[in-house]
Amino acid sequence: SQGEGSGAGDQPGVDYYEAEVTMEELADMVFEDFSLPNLKDKRVQEIESSSFRFKDVRKHGLMGNIDKKRTILENLKRNAMHGNPRIGGITPEDLRFKTWDKEVEYQSNAVVIAMMDTSGSMGTFEKYIARSFFFWMLKFLRTKYQNVKMVFIAHHTKAREVTEEEFFTKGESGGTKCSSAYELALEIINERFPPEDYNLYPFHFSDGDNLPSDNERCVVMVKKLLEVCNVFGYGEIVNPYYRSSTLMGVYEKIKDKNLIAVTIKDKTEVYPALRSFFYDYDLVEAKKA
Repeated sequence: SQGEGSGAGDQPGVDYYEAEVTMEELADMVFEDFSLPNLKDKRVQEIESSSFRFKDVRKHGLMGNIDKKRTILENLKRNAMHGNPRIGGITPEDLRFKTWDKEVEYQSNAVVIAMMDTSGSMGTFEKYIARSFFFWMLKFLRTKYQNVKMVFIAHHTKAREVTEEEFFTKGESGGTKCSSAYELALEIINERFPPEDYNLYPFHFSDGDNLPSDNERCVVMVKKLLEVCNVFGYGEIVNPYYRSSTLMGVYEKIKDKNLIAVTIKDKTEVYPALRSFFYDYDLVEAKKA
């Protein structure tokens, strides 16, 4: 045995390298191609955003930054010099690492309004999915941007502004009237965040089980938000065990490219939802060029 299994082996082990990657470094890599969509110039520029630009290749660095292609080429070249042109037996002298420069720039103000349905129909599964999305959304924003303002709104038939802690921990009961959240969002925008000074990003998560008589009111409110906001994001959590949604079907009738709507059926679809809202295709294409 080479030291594998639960018992103590009597054979030498195989050397291997451990990648020491911090949570912050992992977040940088995961969110590298994410950005706030349609970010526009406003009268005041306070957001400090950071990005990373490839700079050089070196012989030492973090295992998370290893350049696999160049490492394999170095290994192949070294073996060929010893008369054995093959890939194998990689040693520390073969390793090559990418290095990056952090670039900081200032952009216009932005406000993200997080709205979550906390009504009785939002069970443990639905709240877990919604909070998972918003947790990773906040991680992305705080990884890539400084000074983005956050507003948290929880609603059932009535909406109220809450603290971040309340948003992620408290549930409620009762019916659902999603328009109440949109009305409160518009009030907050009108009172505190004029569109000429702020990029505005409202995101709403619900199970779609809205009061039917409120659906048309929701359409009116969403259209008003789209008039002043950069995008409006709606995420619907689909419970596989009961009912089809109503609200998503209503929003499909709104023809506006700045309305982004996604459905989530399980926790594996949280990251694809984030990509739908924040993946920057222009940035990725620029890197390829």
